[in-house]
Amino acid sequence: MTAIITASELAAGLAGDNPPVLLDVRWQLSVAKAAGAPAFDGRAEYAAGHLPGAVFVDLDRELASAPGARGRHPLPDLAEFGAAMRRAGVSAGRPVVVYDGGQGWAAARAWWLLRWTGHPDVRVLDGGLPSWTGELSTDVPAPAEGDFTPVPAAAGLLDADRAAALARTGVLLDARAGERYRGEVEPIDRVGGHIPGAVSAPTTENVGPDGRFLPAAELRDRFKALGVSGDTEVGVYCGSGVSAAHEALALAVAGIPAALYVGSWSEWSADPARPVAVGADPQ
Repeated sequence: MTAIITASELAAGLAGDNPPVLLDVRWQLSVAKAAGAPAFDGRAEYAAGHLPGAVFVDLDRELASAPGARGRHPLPDLAEFGAAMRRAGVSAGRPVVVYDGGQGWAAARAWWLLRWTGHPDVRVLDGGLPSWTGELSTDVPAPAEGDFTPVPAAAGLLDADRAAALARTGVLLDARAGERYRGEVEPIDRVGGHIPGAVSAPTTENVGPDGRFLPAAELRDRFKALGVSGDTEVGVYCGSGVSAAHEALALAVAGIPAALYVGSWSEWSADPARPVAVGADPQ
């Protein structure tokens, strides 16, 4: 099983004997509110047209808990997450396909959460909704209750201290834009810069112009150039644990396991006692 699925593969799966549950997780990181513009409304986008049978999942409310000291998108309460997934029809014995508007970040967050909590068969639609050439629907489905119960894995999750240690002993990848890593701009969090020792690895460089992932061999070469080799322990972080999930997905496509620091820079930078590095040098 791979971590991603093409639109043609999805169409074939939907016509099969055990069609996947479809989750629509359209979401965008937006600073529009600060400029007085309306924020992106994923639910409205879903209502205007979605894959037939897809259920909308709200990233801010169902894939994260309220912002606070643990970051802007901390882990959701697992009981509430499980209830949301069951309402969407998610069961352990049925595959799940997640998609978003094409950026892939939100879909990857849902993919990571479901995989980390034990679902055995979750994939992301490569290229998101723009890759789908079939008809869209405005009908809101009422799926039968699923049976999925989240059981988090012992591995795969980093806190601030473990992320700091991994930056010294393995490879900690920073999935944000290079200018935020270097501390040249910081539109959201308290201060710019990066975790000392982390390597800049913008998640935008994992995909081609069409928004689809680069071939696995090219991704392996990219991560090798960033210091990931053989038995290297790898971790990823971003601003709030969303685009870093996309980086973790790219690593999975390349066959490389990685742990996610969900609190990410929004948690790290909120504590003035934690060190901050700036510039292109990891240290």
